[in-house]
Amino acid sequence: MAVIENPEILLYSRIRKSPFFYASRRHGVAKYSVYNHTYHPRHYGDPVGEYWHLLNGVTLWDVGVERQVEITGPDAFTFTNMLVPRDLTKCKVGQCKYVFVTAPDGGIINDPVLLRLGENHFWLSLADSDVLLWAQGLAYNSGLDVTIREADVGPVQVQGPKSKDVMVDLFGRRVLDIPYYYCEQYELDGMDVVVSRTGYTSELGYEIYLRNASRDGVKLWDKVIEAGTPHDIRVIGPCHIRRIEGGILAWGSDIGLDTNPFEVGYGYEVSWMVDLDQEADFIGKEALTRIRDNGVDRKLVGVEIGGPVLGSYNDGSMLDVFPVRRPGEEAVIGKVTSACNSPKLERNIGFAMVPIGDSAIGTELTVERPEGRFTATVVEKPFVDPKKVTPKQDLAGAAAG
Repeated sequence: MAVIENPEILLYSRIRKSPFFYASRRHGVAKYSVYNHTYHPRHYGDPVGEYWHLLNGVTLWDVGVERQVEITGPDAFTFTNMLVPRDLTKCKVGQCKYVFVTAPDGGIINDPVLLRLGENHFWLSLADSDVLLWAQGLAYNSGLDVTIREADVGPVQVQGPKSKDVMVDLFGRRVLDIPYYYCEQYELDGMDVVVSRTGYTSELGYEIYLRNASRDGVKLWDKVIEAGTPHDIRVIGPCHIRRIEGGILAWGSDIGLDTNPFEVGYGYEVSWMVDLDQEADFIGKEALTRIRDNGVDRKLVGVEIGGPVLGSYNDGSMLDVFPVRRPGEEAVIGKVTSACNSPKLERNIGFAMVPIGDSAIGTELTVERPEGRFTATVVEKPFVDPKKVTPKQDLAGAAAG
């Protein structure tokens, strides 16, 4: 039988819809995937065009699939600090943190953005795995007084250099005072929202978290479109070209239960992500201490890949991982986990998990793509703006102007 290269995804009642599903589909979704058991728009027909609009203008994304695990109660801080390897005593109320949720063996269960809304009030804005069930199970016999639920909250992302202009039109100039990875609460046309200066792009950007999202999702969407229209806002899907350029990892592709923070570069080099000196005995601390002391056998590296121009990763062009070999050898030693062509760099780039002995900058590898085998070279990552100057830029002076 013939293979249907691009089978349709079934739209039906069994799979969840985001609060913005009916609004975002008006703009011509070309491809969906399922993320956190929810339909997720991946692109609107031209991923490369979406990339350039993100770099030069302003974009709106339906990311209602980022389900919010809400942790409250008298022991919410103690429980949340047990859940993640970052030291949350260093997280202020109103601050956000990129965190790992780790398993007892040090594996990565999820890599959410954590928002601290109160002394004992947290949201975990999830990647694609069932942390709600994990957290509820841990809490059941913990002896801690916590309530864990999925809040009726849905985020949208407003990303790109002109995102600040749209946000000012929505919330006023004081929104520019929000520092990178902080959040503020607002009322917008009768809607209760939390605005954070975060995003999946390494560009200037914001997320708007809508409370009562099942009721007000379409209303918020229309409000953002109205404010964004004078600024040529464009609805797009998550831009995987830009996230790969920026060194942002995708759970289920680059990281997962079978990887630990030290293997993916968030341990030795970025020790604040795994704080083994903190007092809290977080889940996985013993295993991660052992891994730190013994070292790792493999590492996720950046690679430049030869051969024809790759796709955009979210366009269906990378059906599976690419096997990695040493030049002239047949044994598979690793895999390319995410890859795309960077229009800005005019190169094929990606992430590869390889043995530690093959991870040095400049190491040559062979990558097997569907078109054949091509030379690849280990390079520094992130590929663009490694110090994140663009998303961290200071806007407070503009707010006062």
